[in-house]
Amino acid sequence: MSASTEPKVLAQNKKATHDYFIEETIEAGLVLTGTEIKSIRQGRANLRDSFARISSGEIHLLNMHISPFEQGNRHNVDPTRTRKLLMHKQQINKLFGQTREKGYALVPLKLYIKNGYCKVLIGLAKGKKNYDKRQDIANKDAKREMERALRDRQKY
Repeated sequence: MSASTEPKVLAQNKKATHDYFIEETIEAGLVLTGTEIKSIRQGRANLRDSFARISSGEIHLLNMHISPFEQGNRHNVDPTRTRKLLMHKQQINKLFGQTREKGYALVPLKLYIKNGYCKVLIGLAKGKKNYDKRQDIANKDAKREMERALRDRQKY
């Protein structure tokens, strides 16, 4: 049986779309240890409160929590350690220029397995103000009400 080309999403940062406007997304590889990938495959990763930072020409993912693997004993590492992301130098330089602008951040959106490799989808994000969040909630509620009205109308 061949490797699946359909990515299997293992962790998602739903709060990122609530707190940020996502302007651009980029896929990056992730440098992991053996026990970390086993734990990720079990779905024991958390992207909440994590972010990416560019320093000395490399991009790192900070505060991503991967629970220790139960059978990992001494091979387990710190659950929130800094992990290196794998991207082309041109992509890193482009992101570095874009994040220098005021209000931009690099936020992980999804963690998934693609062709046997662990990948993370990084979003170039701009922070939302409170009134933007309220507007998004109002739009979501209005859309839900419209769908409910249409569904009720189709019943009769």
